[in-house]
Amino acid sequence: MFKLVEKYADRPAAEWGALFRTILQSRINDWHRRQRIRNRFRVWFGRDQDMDESEPAAEPDFPDGESARPDKQLQSDRRIARLEEALAHLSLRQRQVFLLRCWEGLDVRDTARAMSCSEGSVKTHYSRAVHQLREWLEGHW
Repeated sequence: MFKLVEKYADRPAAEWGALFRTILQSRINDWHRRQRIRNRFRVWFGRDQDMDESEPAAEPDFPDGESARPDKQLQSDRRIARLEEALAHLSLRQRQVFLLRCWEGLDVRDTARAMSCSEGSVKTHYSRAVHQLREWLEGHW
């Protein structure tokens, strides 16, 4: 809200809704980028996502031995990179729906409310995104 007031106070009130959603979506994308980078390092330091930042890092815990194998880690990193690349090729609305539904765990109603669109639109965009990702990632998963 502060960014909206700081930058766009001179704009007509009719434009504020769209501007606010754009700013909010940018902030959400920024947060996800930061979390992705932080989580890469937390794996190495044994940090869990729900741990407090003030807690000291624990020793890494590799229960099955498979997690510590460099070849498995490289394969996983390549798959994630391919997924990120495929997500970048989706349309903005398809990517937003996919991220809200799959990564954030929102249901259709909450996703529609967050994106200011109908539930049918959410279902359509999600279906198209999943089909495209399956096609593009067929050999990687």
